[in-house]
Amino acid sequence: MDSQLSLWFCSMSTAFCFVFFSFTLLFSLFSLLIFVLRLKLWCTCEICQAYLTSSWTKDFDNLCDWYTHLLKNSATGTIHIHVLGNIITANPANVEHMLKTRFENYPKGKPFSTLLGDLLGRGIFNVDGDSWKFQRKMASLELGGVSVRTHAFDIVRSEIQSRLLPLLSSVAGKEQVLDLQDVFRRFSFDNICKFSFGLDPGCLELSLPVSDLAEAFDLASKISAQRALASSSLIWKIKRLLNSGTEKQLKETIKVVDEFAEEMIKQRREEGFSDRYDLLSRFMGTINDDKYLRDIVVSFLLAGRDTVASGLTSFFWLLSQHPEVESAIREEVERVTGSSDEQFASFNQMREMHYLHAALYESLRLFPPVQFDSKYAQEDDILPDDTFVRKGTRVTYHPYAMGRMERIWGPDCLHYKPERWLQNGRYVPENLYKFPVFQAGKRVCLGKEIALVEMKCVVLAVVRRFNIRVPHSNQAPRFAAGLTATLRGGLPILVQEREA
Repeated sequence: MDSQLSLWFCSMSTAFCFVFFSFTLLFSLFSLLIFVLRLKLWCTCEICQAYLTSSWTKDFDNLCDWYTHLLKNSATGTIHIHVLGNIITANPANVEHMLKTRFENYPKGKPFSTLLGDLLGRGIFNVDGDSWKFQRKMASLELGGVSVRTHAFDIVRSEIQSRLLPLLSSVAGKEQVLDLQDVFRRFSFDNICKFSFGLDPGCLELSLPVSDLAEAFDLASKISAQRALASSSLIWKIKRLLNSGTEKQLKETIKVVDEFAEEMIKQRREEGFSDRYDLLSRFMGTINDDKYLRDIVVSFLLAGRDTVASGLTSFFWLLSQHPEVESAIREEVERVTGSSDEQFASFNQMREMHYLHAALYESLRLFPPVQFDSKYAQEDDILPDDTFVRKGTRVTYHPYAMGRMERIWGPDCLHYKPERWLQNGRYVPENLYKFPVFQAGKRVCLGKEIALVEMKCVVLAVVRRFNIRVPHSNQAPRFAAGLTATLRGGLPILVQEREA
């Protein structure tokens, strides 16, 4: 009897597995069919064919440059990639419509949240609605406080003084090529880890050590971004189900990040957090859910690391081509700080450096760290340029392309010209929907001021002591696929100490 019962259970289990996997396969095929029908993969329009066949690569090194070309040639500054179900715009009126006028109709959306869900979970950059409002309010209170900003400033100054400057000095005058992009990524990772977790990974020590956490975080970010390039989300979802290929790598790298975050949270609960300034400690006073804490802090880790490194890398690439800008910055520093021997300018002194501020903004205009940002329409809508948006459509605004539009910035839009931001020697801001590098409206970047101070501290410290030169700086940058703009092959530089 027992053997018959066992046999019956075995046969039932086999039948159940067969039915389950058959259903999964049929459902996947059905979903793929629906996806194909909705996205019109057979679209024969010139743009879609160029995308599907990658023929655009014959004329453009970067996808963002091809999109810029298409948007320039569009009468409305808006295009539609039918095979992706994606409307892309470089029209400031459309950007304001999405980020302000009809903000509620253009959330991040479930498709976006799904792409980054394994890495960012329920973090602020991956959620909408009440969860986003709660985190936004909490982060605004924390990041806006004087004590937190002073803490961030102290972290940056320490990293510059104890690591960045000694590293540059160690290679100065030796004709030794240094990858400045790698240096800035290490620099910003050290800073954001200290600021977010109160932990120093030591990535920028002279030996340039390998950090398992940094490598895991980089790979997780890269694979998460690559999901968006798949012709169908089913491709990566099936790979994730089968735990194969890049999805297996992603799972392994996120495990490293998770274990690190869990250990930090556990350690902080044991040691206490009430008298600490790092974000984890400050959020722990409000949130008891450890998984939620992990998601929130990892989101800030992503935002604070790659964007600053990308912005600094592009800035020094441009500076190497424009020695007149470098000279103007040095003249302004001497004028504002006088004969002071202080290695770092104060907050008040940096506020008086209008040319430096303009030079950074001009660099961000041409090379925004986040080249595009997408939302998903909750309901049918019509954009100000009369583009119809169907419910569920992905709508993307493109800061990289917007910085290259004559209709927005004039005939000299491709020129690096800090003076365009100045009137009578003082910085004058532009409309945020014309320059949505820090987003705009309700989602405007909360860490904007901290990031700008960090970048200014680096620029001032480096240009005062060193001449940074980029061999072959006239070569157009080539970007790697990712959540933020990253140069393929890095940014090789030569360093020379300036004469005292």
